[in-house]
Amino acid sequence: MSWWQDMVCYEVYPRAFADSDGDGIGDLPGLTARLEHIKDLGADAVWCTPFYPSPLADGGYDIADYTGVAADLGTDDDATQLTARAHELGLKFIIDLVPNHTSDQHPWFQEALAAGPGSAEREMYLFRPGRGADGELPPNDWQSAFGGPAWTRVTDGEWYCHLHAAEQPDLNWRNPKVQSGFTEVLRYWLDRGVDGFRVDVAHALFKAEGLPDAGPGQHADPLRNHLMPYYDQEELHPLYREWRALLDTHPAPAGAVAPQDRVMVAESAVFDPARLSRYIRPDEMHQAFNFAFLEAAWEAAELRRVVDGSFAVPGTAVTWLLSSHDAVRPVTRYGSLARARAAALLMLALPGSAYLFQGEELGLPQVEVPIDRILDPLWERSGRTERGRDGARVPLPWTGEHAPYGFSTVAPDHTWLPQPDDWSGLTVASQQRDPDSTLTLYRAALRIRHSHPAPDPTAPPTWLSAPDAPHLAFRRGALVCVVNLGAEPLHLASLGVPGRPALGSGPFDGDTLPPDTALWLLDPTAPAPLAESDTDDTRD
Repeated sequence: MSWWQDMVCYEVYPRAFADSDGDGIGDLPGLTARLEHIKDLGADAVWCTPFYPSPLADGGYDIADYTGVAADLGTDDDATQLTARAHELGLKFIIDLVPNHTSDQHPWFQEALAAGPGSAEREMYLFRPGRGADGELPPNDWQSAFGGPAWTRVTDGEWYCHLHAAEQPDLNWRNPKVQSGFTEVLRYWLDRGVDGFRVDVAHALFKAEGLPDAGPGQHADPLRNHLMPYYDQEELHPLYREWRALLDTHPAPAGAVAPQDRVMVAESAVFDPARLSRYIRPDEMHQAFNFAFLEAAWEAAELRRVVDGSFAVPGTAVTWLLSSHDAVRPVTRYGSLARARAAALLMLALPGSAYLFQGEELGLPQVEVPIDRILDPLWERSGRTERGRDGARVPLPWTGEHAPYGFSTVAPDHTWLPQPDDWSGLTVASQQRDPDSTLTLYRAALRIRHSHPAPDPTAPPTWLSAPDAPHLAFRRGALVCVVNLGAEPLHLASLGVPGRPALGSGPFDGDTLPPDTALWLLDPTAPAPLAESDTDDTRD
């Protein structure tokens, strides 16, 4: 079994994690200094979102230099020290690769603008003449995922494609220079000791030949994503096979995992299980994010359907996530902290790997960022109707009674995004002292998970509940998980589920499980969970 098949990976959004120099912006030295929090939580790996030079038109996902470090986040040496410290703590280190688009400030795009129509430089991107008598209309009807047309016209009359913000021009992945350029980017970071890559919008690199119209309903129904001419094209898979071969063979520096143990994770918003499974064939990606699980409603039948569908292709490595830097935090999305805590035990009990987003372990809610502080391009491109994702990217609270809660030494109104005034009870320091806190729950859950791993993380759980029940109950090896999603208390004696109670997401009186509560039980013959002081030996 490979380490990544049942790993717990902790996602860091560095500008919102920890500030080391008092400028109000989280940075790489701040992350390095706080890595022990992630280790103590029980995670196996860290995924760091982009720390590259960027004009920040889209929170760092508009990249101007794929092999550099943003000046406000640190230096090349800081990136080296971060990777080395993660490895010292036994944590794998995964970084973002953003291949669909660059920043409009990237040298490639600036050269394309200067070179003009018909040039080799413009062939690096998707430049096209417009439609209409004078080319005044976009080349097709494609819409940006952020709202508005997916085309912007430049001064010489041509248009360029951008599936996201106008500052994020899409690359032409049929151009060999684009492909060879990213091969060098992969080699660069492998030589720097990273253990894997999360590939941003992995389903969008190639666009259908001829760039045909997409028709109505774009970005309205994720179940139709794979039908769009700008998503899920066949040419993706030979490319990913080339990348996988590189990861499997490129020499590893000291401290990094062996080449055959590296991991490549697809952020592929393809919801059809059969289509999604193509990204994780044995010679392509290792994993693909399970967005169907993240977006499922708090309803037993729907969650069971998603779980069953996730195991539709035998032998594949399933991933689970409840939150990310792009999603509404579970406390807010589900409507209560109780549901978010129960969902966490549900996710962490399922066979496969789990991705946690910073602050999830603290039970942070989504924040309504003041209008004058919104950074997300969704706000403007939606005509100021969608506030965007900033509410999940508010800096973490570490300690203290008032903002900035140990995140920085800067004045509270000068942090990268503002923190609420009522987070003193949600800080890491306050929750460490509270046996009933969400942080304590996550630490206990990860300790038990490591003590009682799934015998086969690619095999589905064994259901112990009926398909139409208002609750979920399943077995994964020695661990049984019961989640009451119904409106009435659930009597465990009536279920006949085996095992001794080991961990609950909320109060439990010995037989009655309240609504919106999850309970873990262990087989009576299974060894007791390791004490927290013993967990260092449970991770490789």
